Amino acid sequence: MNIETALKEAMTVEGAIGVALADYESGMALGTLGGGRELDLEIAAAGNTEVVRAKMRALSLLGINDTIEDILITLGTQYHLIRPVTSGRSSLFLYLALDRSRANLALARHVLKRVESGLDV
Repeated sequence: MNIETALKEAMTVEGAIGVALADYESGMALGTLGGGRELDLEIAAAGNTEVVRAKMRALSLLGINDTIEDILITLGTQYHLIRPVTSGRSSLFLYLALDRSRANLALARHVLKRVESGLDV
């Protein structure tokens, strides 16, 4: 699926606030959907590139030869879910922000995994 379709599918998750596809090498968002005044997805995507880079560095320093499925950041009112894209360009990740009071985290992880596996970039 293309970027637009992938972002739309991710936004079908109950409680979705916004979603982005970003490149953690450049910090640039390739696409965003949702967000608004509540969440600036361009800034969020750029900021989360540091999270992904730090985790990649940590794995390397620890000599762990494995891949990251997802990274979860829990806030008081939100979940932020980061899922690296494993096919195609390896420096991409999906970022999904959710309203914690409305979201089902297990379902969100499942949907984001399906979106990631079907993404054609």
